[in-house]
Amino acid sequence: MTSHEDEKTAHQEDKNDPTSVVHMATKDEEEYVTPDDVLKGAQQATSEEHKMSLREAIRKYPTACFFSALFSSALIMEGFDKAFITAFFAFPAFQKRYGNLTASGDYQVPADIQAGVNGGVSAGQIIGLAMNSYLADRFGYRKVMLGCLFFMCCFVFIQFFASSIYMYLGAGVLLGIPWGVFQVITTTYASEVCPNVLRPYLTSLVSMCWSIGYLLGTGVLTAFLKMEGQWAYRIPFALQWVLPIPLAIGILCAPESPWWLVRQNRVADAEVALRKLRKKDVDDEEIANTLSMIVYTIKIENEMNTSSAYKDLFKGVNRRRTEITVFTYVIQELCVPLLSYVVYFLQQAGLPTSQAFKFGLGQYSLAIVGVVVAWFLTPRFGRRTLILSGISFVTATTFLIGFLGIPTNNPVTYGNVIGALLLLQYFVFFFTCGPVIYTVVTEIPSSYLRSKSVSLARATYNVNVIIYGQLMPRTTQKAWWNWGAKSGFFYGGIMCIGIIWGYFRLPETKDRTFAEIDILFMNGVSARDFPKTKVDLANQTVSREE
Repeated sequence: MTSHEDEKTAHQEDKNDPTSVVHMATKDEEEYVTPDDVLKGAQQATSEEHKMSLREAIRKYPTACFFSALFSSALIMEGFDKAFITAFFAFPAFQKRYGNLTASGDYQVPADIQAGVNGGVSAGQIIGLAMNSYLADRFGYRKVMLGCLFFMCCFVFIQFFASSIYMYLGAGVLLGIPWGVFQVITTTYASEVCPNVLRPYLTSLVSMCWSIGYLLGTGVLTAFLKMEGQWAYRIPFALQWVLPIPLAIGILCAPESPWWLVRQNRVADAEVALRKLRKKDVDDEEIANTLSMIVYTIKIENEMNTSSAYKDLFKGVNRRRTEITVFTYVIQELCVPLLSYVVYFLQQAGLPTSQAFKFGLGQYSLAIVGVVVAWFLTPRFGRRTLILSGISFVTATTFLIGFLGIPTNNPVTYGNVIGALLLLQYFVFFFTCGPVIYTVVTEIPSSYLRSKSVSLARATYNVNVIIYGQLMPRTTQKAWWNWGAKSGFFYGGIMCIGIIWGYFRLPETKDRTFAEIDILFMNGVSARDFPKTKVDLANQTVSREE
């Protein structure tokens, strides 16, 4: 029996293990690649990724950039919808329809109902995140996205025809389910279809899409601010049906993630997907090397006894990786309690409603610019530095807002100063920790557990959203605790926890492939030593760089 026949037999006997003998259907003939060839290809692909410039990556992966942006645009739709959830509480026509008449003669949706609506949306997102963990692993990213787009269109009908605030709450819970799915699939797909030089750009695009959605949603509400009657809020609801259909057509044409295909032992299909993600005249050897790198990374995780079961999130090395992923996402929510409610917060601080909405528009515009600035800063400073710098700035300015809440005279003047501070805070947040967090949470988990790890992290984030959703209306609303801007002391104190945790536990993953990150964690490298550690891919060992 020839060597080729031996390899073919081995492949047939072990066809359920993509890391043993790899079947690659090249243009000319079928090949069976040995583990040594896989290692060699993985080393070459890793070396190529380290040397690859941004311009070269865009030239080689134009389709990956396009489809990643297409997936991320689902969050434009989500941001557009979610802008209504909190901003409608400051919207006169909505307040009059669903709120109660107060002693001052205006209408307000009670704080406990506001908290219930916000909590309901977050609860729906947690359900969606839990469902995504199983659905995405089983059916792939494309099919799950298409299904969620369909159900979202259905749930908007309930919101559009809501006859009471409680029906509106129920619609929020149901809409939260597909939104929860979007939050995970968009980031994980972006991280898996591109080389590491493109990863911070395509994953942080998620953050920009959210801001674009919030900007459009707030802009629509501002345009209908002076309109009276039910159509002032029903027309914005109806606009949510515009984007899903063209988005679904685009996703239907998108290739599946090659990482997901390899995890499903569909190595030949993964090669086809890689060809679709890269330019048409790509070299066969480059495709084979990239595929080998994916296969070798999966091999490392198999040797670490990693599977896609939830229990593996809390076993061995993955326990630390889960902690980092979860807390990185939670840090984001710790930083934005005042920013998330900027329109309502400023209205309660004494600004006229129209002026509060203008601040909201300015906030989301600055967020979009901030992500673009982050694209220039991230390659130079790395993830860890930007996140820690952003948290520190937001914490300091939140304390400053607390001090500005002490004077009781001239609330409009102080409200404008606080509004300006919030805009500055939002801008800094969105060129530091805001967009970079989405890159980190996709890089830290193992390939098998990426979807589940990000889902758990986002679910924990949403638990914090529920908690803040209960606290924010009560701390700021005049009819409740009436802390107003002084609540900055409370939230700034909580943010200090994020600074301390981030300094000691958050590693730097800049310029690392997924295989290198696996090896760094496998060897127990401390967070602050990640940048100074050299990785040996063949022996799966590490050493300190001189």
